[in-house]
Amino acid sequence: MSNGISVYLGLDNQRQENIELIKKAAQRNIKRIFTSLHIPEADVQVLKAELKEILALGKKYNMDIISDVSPRVIKMLSMTNFSLEQFARLGIETLRLDDGFSTDDIIDISKNTLGINIQLNASTITGEFLERLREAGTNMAHIEAMHNFFPRENTGLAEEFVYKKNQLLHQYGIKVSAFIPSFHRPRSPIFAGLPTLELHRKTSFDFALRHLLAMGVDSVFVGDSLPDDRELDLLADFTMDGMVWLRPEPWTTQENIISLLRQPFTTRPDEARDVVRTQESRHYIQERHITVTADNCGPRNIGYVTLDNEKYGRYQGELQIIKSYLPADHRVNIVASLSNDEKRLITYLTPNTSFQFII
Repeated sequence: MSNGISVYLGLDNQRQENIELIKKAAQRNIKRIFTSLHIPEADVQVLKAELKEILALGKKYNMDIISDVSPRVIKMLSMTNFSLEQFARLGIETLRLDDGFSTDDIIDISKNTLGINIQLNASTITGEFLERLREAGTNMAHIEAMHNFFPRENTGLAEEFVYKKNQLLHQYGIKVSAFIPSFHRPRSPIFAGLPTLELHRKTSFDFALRHLLAMGVDSVFVGDSLPDDRELDLLADFTMDGMVWLRPEPWTTQENIISLLRQPFTTRPDEARDVVRTQESRHYIQERHITVTADNCGPRNIGYVTLDNEKYGRYQGELQIIKSYLPADHRVNIVASLSNDEKRLITYLTPNTSFQFII
């Protein structure tokens, strides 16, 4: 699934800014747009005047437009009743159902033949509800889930809570979306960013994006409505491909070691207590006839990246990420380290997980 942007009409952005944002996203092959049609602070007249143009532009670029739907929105769109055909003609392909829709409504809508998907609130969904949907013959292929964003400080979700919800939804084959803030121009009226996780209000855009993907989020949206070019580039570069991306600080300038660090790795299936072990690094060293000489053999703190040197015999070239403090060993080199934010990603390096360093 593609990552996405958010477009809010009748708020901060001028009409031309919204148009340019959609064009820039399309140029980067970002294929999803989230829009909310009932934000209390929005100027309804501006929203109604610009909506058709924005929807047409999204349709022109073959972008999946996600819109919340409620009785109020149906009235705003001048529909006499809820009509999937009318939403399809507008170019809205994914409906985020708000108040006013029952479980039976969800089941009926899921069976549509127009290719329209339903998006549920990932943060409040339960296993019992999902089981009820499945037992009732819901077309689960048309069901997605999206976590909310939280404008007010201290109200964003906890990391473990979101991770558990993601795992639950994936058990039912449901893909999950979530939001990260833009640090270019936070959206009004609070101007504190629009993240799903409270943690991301104070981290970098780059980390927040990689963090959600590591947690199993299938599609990441920028919650705020005017990301800059660098943020859009990152949004286009990182997608849900099963890879955990870490950005360490190198402790070496040796080109052969830097080259090793840039390789894709897979964690071993037999999880060690103290370290994350890799399957490929020793083979890489042997294949290229690299001798790892002893260097930076100090105490190993959590988040250090280490490489066994020639003094460790057949273990030469074993790359590890430290999970628990270990004393210095003259057979083990420290080659990089992870910041406090980056250390959070170690949690998601479970057995047989693909990961790669960004150097």
